[in-house]
Amino acid sequence: MSPAITSIPVPPATRISSEIPGSDFHDCYVMPLAHEGRSALEIFLHTMARSPHWVEAMMGLRNRVVGLFGLKNLGHLGALPPHKEAAEYKIGNRVGIFTLLSMSDDEVILGDNDRHLDVKVSLCKVMRDDHEAVAVTTVVHIHNLLGRVYMLFVAPMHRIIAPAVMARGASASRHG
Repeated sequence: MSPAITSIPVPPATRISSEIPGSDFHDCYVMPLAHEGRSALEIFLHTMARSPHWVEAMMGLRNRVVGLFGLKNLGHLGALPPHKEAAEYKIGNRVGIFTLLSMSDDEVILGDNDRHLDVKVSLCKVMRDDHEAVAVTTVVHIHNLLGRVYMLFVAPMHRIIAPAVMARGASASRHG
């Protein structure tokens, strides 16, 4: 994990914090990132569009394997319409592999539901040590044994992928 990206408790003031009780998995990572007047959704779109190639390859592998068990092919993290602006998205729209559930200037919550689990992801603008930052929180509610088995494999990979995607997005923000 990049030294600038750290694991933290879910910020209690976030809307996604209400999803933590009863969850089977949750984590939160924070990284310094100047907001520069961008909304949480704009930051999310910028970050997802720059997902590392190896992450996209892992998503492809995931989609092939879970298809054998009747689960959804989610597509790829970075599969976003290239010219669709954040202002064009509405609650209920697909945003890459997720559905837009909630948005404000400071926090966007996206999610996906399948028969084995529900997942929600929040990107929230925060202040840390008097500097602008973003916190990315993931919350999972498992429905059945298939979901538990799925998370045995996904949770360790998520702890590598989430910070890698964040780092790549932050790097792209600094360099253009």
